[in-house]
Amino acid sequence: MLRSTLSATGAAALGGAALAAWGNRELENFRLHEVTVPLLPPGTLRGDSTDFRILHISDLHMLPGQDTKREWVSSLIDTDPDLVVNTGDNLGDAKTVPDVLRALGPLLSRPGLFVFGSNDYWAPRPVNPLGYLARRKRPVSDVELPWRDMRAAFVEHGWRDATHARCEFKAGHVRIAAAGVDDPHHDLDDYDTIAGPPHRDCDLALALSHAPEPAVLRRFADDGYQLALCGHTHGGQICLPGGRAIVTNCGINARRAKGLSHLGPMHLHVSEGLGTSRYAPVRLFCPPTATLLRITEHA
Repeated sequence: MLRSTLSATGAAALGGAALAAWGNRELENFRLHEVTVPLLPPGTLRGDSTDFRILHISDLHMLPGQDTKREWVSSLIDTDPDLVVNTGDNLGDAKTVPDVLRALGPLLSRPGLFVFGSNDYWAPRPVNPLGYLARRKRPVSDVELPWRDMRAAFVEHGWRDATHARCEFKAGHVRIAAAGVDDPHHDLDDYDTIAGPPHRDCDLALALSHAPEPAVLRRFADDGYQLALCGHTHGGQICLPGGRAIVTNCGINARRAKGLSHLGPMHLHVSEGLGTSRYAPVRLFCPPTATLLRITEHA
């Protein structure tokens, strides 16, 4: 019986190691999803244009030496986005602001909006997998990251910081009204600073938040925003076969952990993200992903 037990334990350990190795390799299995959302008033698009393209990127968690990720993100300029939306957690290390800027370099030439997540402000801390699966909120570390330098570079290139700000501008022929909050997963949000409906003459009303916390999303929906863009969940990161999320690391339910869904009349898009914490370098049935949202005219 002891021999059988040891044999079963060894087989389980070997299987776990193989699964972890596969999950680690998945970190460079980058994907681009495309979804179509009919939100624009008829007559908004001009000429031969059939859609307004929003490239949604999130959760780079950039670490030193991630050249494949940096090159793949740079190649997203080939999607020819009309607007880039970055929903935070760009940094995984204090030394990687230059890597983030090199990765995003071509995209910084396009109109952009951003909000930050907690891992832009503070370095990650070691993860207890059991705590994660038990859905315990992990406190942030006390190691501050150079987010101010990154923000200055984004703004210098023309991207708009939507953190507790209302932004109104045109991208191409589309009039955008956008607003965002700081990371609500760690209670950094103050929705009252942006409360109220978006400008009535806009063609597209966008809401930004790093974490898709329901209380904040409901306020965006109640104010009349059409599309909320979030990250944070990593799509579940460690999923069941078929990509079914087990946990979301926030208040949103598992079926909304990635992709497009509805929250009342408002569309919600949650990015699977492009990286992970350095302390949890594995993805199972949930490859790193960016999304191109093709916003079309509604009937």
